[in-house]
Amino acid sequence: MRPIYILALRLGTLPTKTPWEKDTLIAPVRSSRARKRVTQDKTQADPHSQSRYSKWTSLLVVIVSIIGLSFGIETTTPRCYGDWPEFRGPLQNGTVANPELPIAWSVDDGHEKNVVWFAPTRGLGWSSPVIVGDRIYLTSARNEDSNEATAEANAEPNTESNAWGPRSLVLICIDGKTGKTHFEKTIFEQDDKAPSIHKKNSHASPTPVAQGDRLFLHFGHQGTACTALDGSILWINRDHAYAPVHGNGGSPIVAGKLLVFTCDGADASYTVALDQLNGREVWRTPRGIQCERPFSFATPQLIDVNGKLQIISPGSDIVQSLDPETGNVLWSVRYEGFSLITRPIFHQGLVYLSTGYMAPKLLAIDPTGSGDVTDTHVRWTLSGGIPNTPSFAPVGDQIVMVSDGGIATGVRATDGKKLWQKRIGGNYSASPTINGNIVFFQSESGEAIVIKVDEQPEELSRNQLPGRTFASYATIDNDWVIRTESGLYRIGSR
Repeated sequence: MRPIYILALRLGTLPTKTPWEKDTLIAPVRSSRARKRVTQDKTQADPHSQSRYSKWTSLLVVIVSIIGLSFGIETTTPRCYGDWPEFRGPLQNGTVANPELPIAWSVDDGHEKNVVWFAPTRGLGWSSPVIVGDRIYLTSARNEDSNEATAEANAEPNTESNAWGPRSLVLICIDGKTGKTHFEKTIFEQDDKAPSIHKKNSHASPTPVAQGDRLFLHFGHQGTACTALDGSILWINRDHAYAPVHGNGGSPIVAGKLLVFTCDGADASYTVALDQLNGREVWRTPRGIQCERPFSFATPQLIDVNGKLQIISPGSDIVQSLDPETGNVLWSVRYEGFSLITRPIFHQGLVYLSTGYMAPKLLAIDPTGSGDVTDTHVRWTLSGGIPNTPSFAPVGDQIVMVSDGGIATGVRATDGKKLWQKRIGGNYSASPTINGNIVFFQSESGEAIVIKVDEQPEELSRNQLPGRTFASYATIDNDWVIRTESGLYRIGSR
């Protein structure tokens, strides 16, 4: 692909289809439509503002592109004011670029700092919020006859339970300006015979995907649905009812006209693509290996390698790179590990992933190979302090991560050399969010630790919200949106 085009594509400023790429596109393109929705109210008030906005945007893209080419860097910086369309945002890696985002907040004995509003939610769900314009969407599992969040919080560690009866699997829409609920829509009814889940899981853990005027909702083995932005159901697919272990987890992604997700359970292990228009299966790619523990919960990653798109789909004992149009395996790497949760990232030309339980390793894979490249394209591996659950964070020339047990580490992306390591305390499931060289780590107990990453880390703040927190962050305008077990907080400098 042309260098200028690649830079603009990553900034999300190009049309949704290129003349030579058919209907396949990389995820950040979706945020170009987000900018239009975010500025809609302003352009209606001033009919000339849209043209002025487009001119300034075009100039900004040219400037950023020239800077990127001049310094020879991989430009992956998103805009401040775009939608947050999926798990880990428009660039799929938790990266934002907004100096106005706050680094401190709290709710302490009734005194609130930088809290714009709090929106309580019923039920329990660990899906992250997604944002389209001024609307925030999330999913929840609700049992009207019990306090599900309290019951699950009091469960014994490392146990499974489904003792609270049937649940409604619900889509919730909240107004981003006021925090008021626009609607709650039941998508599926889950009966009391549904398989048990792990204590740290929920029945609504996968994050939705927003694409244009549609939402795609995934509840793992319970089914997948497409809705309009007003919650009306457009189609439902419940054909992939595999036997789960510990519940559901992996989120779906969009690849061109397809919705892609993994189905890694006790009796099935494959990646599947559905047609976005009608929910029908387009292709299915099995893992192709015999595995003692085939269950995993990974979210795929769409990447562009030398102008060709790949879907990186990790599972137990293997990661596969798939052709988005056909599902054919482009390359694969074998390892030992199961129950994969972390989403891979693509940074400085390499794919980074965790191998999962029991002793996770960080693998850095060159994605230019073909076939089984286990012995030829794994550039380096690293053990010690590698997460099972939180995904990685690209920060300049580093890969920054936090282990489930609270050890933060920065490693050099090119060779895996540990540059620093710091015990920050707490337990972690949410993936870090990055704003420039500032990393936001969100603990399960509701505490956020904010660290500036340089040659050595500098802790900037610790910020407490009440209640357990497993979901990853989203942004709206200059503010954070943070989900706890009891609801949503909008956090902004006030």
